[in-house]
Amino acid sequence: MGKQVWRVVVAGCAAAVFTAVAAAPAGAAEGGVSFSRVQVNGGKSIVIGVSKEVAVPASFRMATTHKWKWPAVFLYRGGAGDRLWHAIETSDCIKVSSGVCDFNETMYFDPSVWDMHNSEAGAWKVGAEVYFEGGGGDTDDKGLTVYVKRSSRLTANASPEPVSKDRTITVTGKVTRANWETRKYASYGDRLVSLQFKPAGTASYTTVKKVYANGSGDLKTTVKASKTGTWRWVYYGNTTTGPSTSSGDNVVVK
Repeated sequence: MGKQVWRVVVAGCAAAVFTAVAAAPAGAAEGGVSFSRVQVNGGKSIVIGVSKEVAVPASFRMATTHKWKWPAVFLYRGGAGDRLWHAIETSDCIKVSSGVCDFNETMYFDPSVWDMHNSEAGAWKVGAEVYFEGGGGDTDDKGLTVYVKRSSRLTANASPEPVSKDRTITVTGKVTRANWETRKYASYGDRLVSLQFKPAGTASYTTVKKVYANGSGDLKTTVKASKTGTWRWVYYGNTTTGPSTSSGDNVVVK
């Protein structure tokens, strides 16, 4: 099987092709096929930045007595005509029994190649379809939801460093989020972000306080420096935006 490309994409053999829009998934379109064991990204959100291709694993089982081509699972909103632009690569049939095949699929999202719109962030439904040799096919709604999210980033800086014990340090940072339309990261304001600290010689961080970024995404707070360790910011994301963690900034307390 080869990689196919669509705003709708159909997986199929050999070269990539553009396909026509299918009817809205609402159960079997023409019958004679059942899809089961559908998974997309292990149930996790799909987080996409502004430049790097994201490869998303999927899998499904198809049972049919028809002669078929181009089976695939896909993401859609409303009707099947509103699908997310990406490429799909689907394995050959992994035979389970007569007329029953398992498939491994990879969805490729590349914001540096294809136009993505910020409005496409959020919840998407999962459909499955196959085309029959000689015409026709089957399109099913699988009752699953996958969240496609814009990547976020965080920076952190703690100062002064070094600092005397029990003196105040200021921790700053900035929250930004991928803008798929400009292909750049832009300020993401008014986010609630956790400030975390890891004492020197330990392995885990503890949340010290939570701080709201201002309208420009800037973070700033003060804390007492009681021991040497590393400070960082953590943002847990939402339905349209992925989580992020800043790099740590070590402060030596004398």
